[in-house]
Amino acid sequence: MNHHAPITQEVAHAVQKLHAGGVVAIPTETVYGLAALARDSDAVDKIFAIKNRPRSHPLIVHVASIEKALLWGDFHPIAQKLAERFWPGPLTLLVPRTPLVPDWVTGGRDSVAIRIPNHPLTLKLLHDVNDALVAPSANKFGKVSPTSASHVAQDLGNEIDLILDGGQCGIGVESTIVECIDGVRVLRPGAISRHDVEEVLEIEVSSDSSGQARAPGMLASHYAPNAQVVLCDTLEQAQNRVLEYGDKGLHVFLIFEPNLHEYAQKLYSLLRRADIDGSDVIVAVRAPVDGIGAAINDRLMKASAQRD
Repeated sequence: MNHHAPITQEVAHAVQKLHAGGVVAIPTETVYGLAALARDSDAVDKIFAIKNRPRSHPLIVHVASIEKALLWGDFHPIAQKLAERFWPGPLTLLVPRTPLVPDWVTGGRDSVAIRIPNHPLTLKLLHDVNDALVAPSANKFGKVSPTSASHVAQDLGNEIDLILDGGQCGIGVESTIVECIDGVRVLRPGAISRHDVEEVLEIEVSSDSSGQARAPGMLASHYAPNAQVVLCDTLEQAQNRVLEYGDKGLHVFLIFEPNLHEYAQKLYSLLRRADIDGSDVIVAVRAPVDGIGAAINDRLMKASAQRD
């Protein structure tokens, strides 16, 4: 396609495009997603192609209600409890799949990732489209996720059919992924912390964000800008690094935000701005590990990982 995807707030326009087999960028509270009907193999194929995403990498199924989720996944009492407490919200549950789920959604795995996003436009879209959507982040695979319609337009505007503009994402980092198969594990940290999950379930929960890619975002290098990312533990340490790199004639961009909620919300915008500014190095200060801090640090660590 050589056109630029129209940007709209008309949900009906998006519904029409999706039913016609199109690919539409949609807003969620976490990041913008690249949506297609989950059961339309050609449309899902387009998503993999646009993102340059490995076909083996599973996709998250987005639905409008818990009733709809039960068509796609087998929810044990623990998964049911988490769904009832946190949906709609920034939680993805990895559960055994039902026969309805096609292999192209799960990368051939026996499990499926499901979420009800908490964004009014997308909840209306899911309700009106009356079917499940897959919606990985609306960016090239491994790159920085988009948190506004303009980010999507810059990255993929001439490769997709439509951008549904729901404003700036309220949370700014991807959903927490919790695996509910043979116990409970946090596979990807997000706005809902391991502590939040433990409080609801009243059991201890393990976390494992290494593992092979059982779920999205588990590869070592991900969410990566063009600039090299260097992590520091304190602002003072970071400021010293900035001076050192500056002395070497490098263009440095510092990322630090004392308010954790704002840090998460702005993180991807700041990584993008560093690239737009032509920075050589991004020096970022790690967040305290409570609440969403663990998710911020996970994304920073993956952004700073060695790339092939």
